[in-house]
Amino acid sequence: MAENDPSTDADGSTTGAHDPRVSTDVHERPVELLRDLVRFETVNPPGNEKPCIDWIGDLLDAYGIEYETYARDPDRPNLLARVPGGDASPLLLYGHVDVVPVTDQEWTHNPFEAVVEDGFVWGRGTLDMKSGVAMFLATFLRVATEDEQPPGDVVFLAVSDEESGGDDGLGWLVDEHPELFEDIEHAIGEFGGFNLDIAGVETYPIQVNEKQVCWLEATFRGNSGHASFPTSDTAMGKMARFVDAVDSQRLPVHVTPPAERMFEALASAVPEAQAEQFRGLLDPERTDEVLDAMGEDGRLFDALVHNTANPTIVEGGDKENVIPEAVTVFLDCRLLPGQEPDDVMAELREVTGMEPEFELVRFDPGPPSADLDYFEELGQILESETGATPVPLLMPGATDGRHLARVDIQSYGFIPMQLGDLPFLDLVHSGDERIPVEAVEWGTERVYDAVREYGE
Repeated sequence: MAENDPSTDADGSTTGAHDPRVSTDVHERPVELLRDLVRFETVNPPGNEKPCIDWIGDLLDAYGIEYETYARDPDRPNLLARVPGGDASPLLLYGHVDVVPVTDQEWTHNPFEAVVEDGFVWGRGTLDMKSGVAMFLATFLRVATEDEQPPGDVVFLAVSDEESGGDDGLGWLVDEHPELFEDIEHAIGEFGGFNLDIAGVETYPIQVNEKQVCWLEATFRGNSGHASFPTSDTAMGKMARFVDAVDSQRLPVHVTPPAERMFEALASAVPEAQAEQFRGLLDPERTDEVLDAMGEDGRLFDALVHNTANPTIVEGGDKENVIPEAVTVFLDCRLLPGQEPDDVMAELREVTGMEPEFELVRFDPGPPSADLDYFEELGQILESETGATPVPLLMPGATDGRHLARVDIQSYGFIPMQLGDLPFLDLVHSGDERIPVEAVEWGTERVYDAVREYGE
């Protein structure tokens, strides 16, 4: 590939220059795009996404498409380009090029060689989310080559740092360059569009909302001293009792509008016995009882009706024979739409009966509600192709969609994949991550359909 030779603008952004030596039919080969993306080792941390972003810039240069890059860290740029369209509002296609580590995982093939074998592309990011970036990029380039304008402008955005919170990626872009998003109402990104079997029925979840990231530190103080003497009421003991209580009890039930829409859609799709369970989840007095009856199948839904708090790091003590005066436990909390950090702190005090010193480390608010205007169109695309039921998904985790919510953009998780029996949720972030070759090609066509039908 030709080296990108961008010019630098006064605001720190860069604009690419056309390079005719790069192929201009690669949009017809999304699997090739995916394999090239996987070969960039954009493991976060540290990310080092620049070579990958530069490569995308080279492709855009070849197609004669102007783009700009924006970066807080020069090694972690973000790239934005636009194809002009008609009078409909612009549609944003966005995805992250960073991936999680592969440390201590077992892989059949090198995770960065993008081997094609047994009908799959193998490698880190093939599901999360370089396949999505490949689909979006192929669609964007295809639209740029066509004589017929899309209904509205199509905006392509490739970002860094999603896997570590977006502080160098979309979070930073929204804070520092909100003008880039002023005319955009809807976006397509992760998480959703893949087939998921629920109660023997094939569904296609499309993310319309997500839980909020809330990181807390809870500090406990107690008696300290020499560890050779019996000592009660220690900080370590208090912390242990707190963690045990959090580990063994659910926080209170909250049935939010996004969860209600999701459960109602599932109830309309599954057999009556399972439909009654989903309807039962909507009754706060029965919710936990129904979840217990669902067993392991209820694990996903459990997170959609409760705030969650998981202890992940403990800090305290610096000498083997000294009882520490203070111990701190880090809590990764995920809050339901509309909930605030003070709400989960109050719930933790209630279920544990304890009063630690809470400190808010991070809170990334998400949208309190969801705009379903475009969900119907996306769902119809999948339903007409598969006959399966589209479901508006409340995501138990977090994506870059939460950052877009701050500039009033509704994001939809739509990376269409027909995976058969391949366990998507088990393979994301795991060893032997892989995607069927046919799923990449099929999904790219569905993304193209979504762009062409947007605003029609």
